[in-house]
Amino acid sequence: MPRKGMTSIFSNSPARSPSPFNSPALSPARHTFSESLMEDNIENAQTLINKWESEASNYADHTSLFSINRHESRQYLNSVKDLQSAMKHLVTDNSNSEKLVRAQNLMQIAMKRLEKEFYYILKNNREYLDPESVSTRSSATPRSSFSGFDYDSEEEFKFVTNSALEVARESTSEVAGDLVSEVEQVSISAVTDLKAIANCMISSGYGRECVKIYKIVRKSIVDEALYHLGVERLTFSQLRKMDWEIVEIKIKTWLNAVNFAVKTIFTGERILCDQVFSASLSVAESVFVDISREGAMALFVFPENFAKCKKSPEKMFRTLDLYEAIADLWSEIESIFAFESTSGIRSQAVNSLVKLGEAVRMMLTDFEAAIQKDNSKKPVPSGGIHPLTRYVMNYLTFLTDYSGILADILADWPLTVPSPLPEAYFGSPVADNNVSSPISSRLNWLVLVLLCKLDGKAELYKDVALSYLFLANNLQYVVVKVRTSNLSSLFGDEWIEKHEAKVKQYAANYERMGWSKVLASLPENPTGDISLLHVKDHFRRFNFAFEETYKKQSSWVIPDSKLRDEIKVSVAKKLLPAYREFYAMHRMVIRRAVGSEELVRFAPDDLGNHLSELFYV
Repeated sequence: MPRKGMTSIFSNSPARSPSPFNSPALSPARHTFSESLMEDNIENAQTLINKWESEASNYADHTSLFSINRHESRQYLNSVKDLQSAMKHLVTDNSNSEKLVRAQNLMQIAMKRLEKEFYYILKNNREYLDPESVSTRSSATPRSSFSGFDYDSEEEFKFVTNSALEVARESTSEVAGDLVSEVEQVSISAVTDLKAIANCMISSGYGRECVKIYKIVRKSIVDEALYHLGVERLTFSQLRKMDWEIVEIKIKTWLNAVNFAVKTIFTGERILCDQVFSASLSVAESVFVDISREGAMALFVFPENFAKCKKSPEKMFRTLDLYEAIADLWSEIESIFAFESTSGIRSQAVNSLVKLGEAVRMMLTDFEAAIQKDNSKKPVPSGGIHPLTRYVMNYLTFLTDYSGILADILADWPLTVPSPLPEAYFGSPVADNNVSSPISSRLNWLVLVLLCKLDGKAELYKDVALSYLFLANNLQYVVVKVRTSNLSSLFGDEWIEKHEAKVKQYAANYERMGWSKVLASLPENPTGDISLLHVKDHFRRFNFAFEETYKKQSSWVIPDSKLRDEIKVSVAKKLLPAYREFYAMHRMVIRRAVGSEELVRFAPDDLGNHLSELFYV
């Protein structure tokens, strides 16, 4: 189709002769095409901006453009974009024009409206933008689904929004159903709108206002979430003055909070910042840092302040709990706070690990010193398990639940002892991989310190047999604790076998010292031909020795049922056959002797019954 008007504009036809009516000095100024386009942009923007200009003086009294008319919200953002283009043109062409002033006033009105829209979306969609929802959704939703919203056309707007919603629907579990899908849709729509407004405001030179609103709203959410988790800003001075029972409650609260705080709160906020301010990584970083720094520092300084408090062995396991919590979350901490501007948060987490590790090493040193300094002089009644044995072995057993953490803490803290380890007690500290490890060496050493201390405790008994029974009982307790716990993998089978043999040696020494007088009361050859006088003497001596030994040992105990049965069987095998033969050989002789019947006080079965009643706790 012919375009008559365009020919005269772009043709190279000769110029007309000047006349008074077309002379440049006398003709009115002509608008260029660009000028006309800019004027149209300003006019269109003014119409839409004035339509939605709010008369409310605060954010609360607000009718949301983005909630009521999403199509018009797209037009609004595009009109602001066009208005910005017009302003750039006018600044270049005539910075003092009235049109520029008019455009600037419209831009200020538009930015005020977008500020309110931004605030409104953040506040009214709070439940859909909570960190848990954001972090959960983002694990299944590609970050690219929230990028590139320039709203150049209505079709693009619909495509981007619908694509994001489709991803959410696909990531929604069938069990959750339509309710979860609806939540996902509202959340994604809110993030889409926030991102679009942020892009618009930042590109228009109003990024500071946008960021300020975002920080105020989201920081209050983070602080509130941490408050409800029980995260407190406790100083070292405050912790130091608290009773241990109160501090332990604080630790339990922190342990329950830290995982959720890192994996949900801070992760969610980082993701949301990256999505809303994806047009500017520096802005996203700055916003996230300001939102999270105070809460994260309060969270990660608590373990360090605790680690600096007074050390005692009973605080060991809570210290290890704190260390383990940070160590397990370190990859997330490093990823979330990866910015150079968040290096202080990473450093605080590392400092807490360092201080906690130092506290653990100091407590292990104090624990060893406490074993060595135990100076109780009263022997344990009946040769049972010493309280020190129970305490130390239970302590070490619980420590093995933290083997991985202890391996890290003890890696650069080699064991140094004043002299070589006694082979008789220690054997070789061999782990599962047949390589001596710092943790196996350290715990082995603590067991050796205990066993040496028990040797000294055994000397408190006046009866040598009872001292050996005490050693057998306590070493058996140690061996059982090692065999039935994670200590077995740290000490190895060889250690267990050696110490089981030592238990048997202690038991044999007890039998020899405790029953030697009874066994010596019988003749070397029970069936040998001896005089009646000697028969009577052996029965008298046996009766006296057995009654004395039984009476003395009737109060002795062997708590371990396996060891108790083994010792009783061993004593019975040594005693009963010899007595049964002697009894069978000489009982009739004694009965025929006038007035000698009372010499035979025990039948062989009586001895067995008496032995079976011994050593019960």
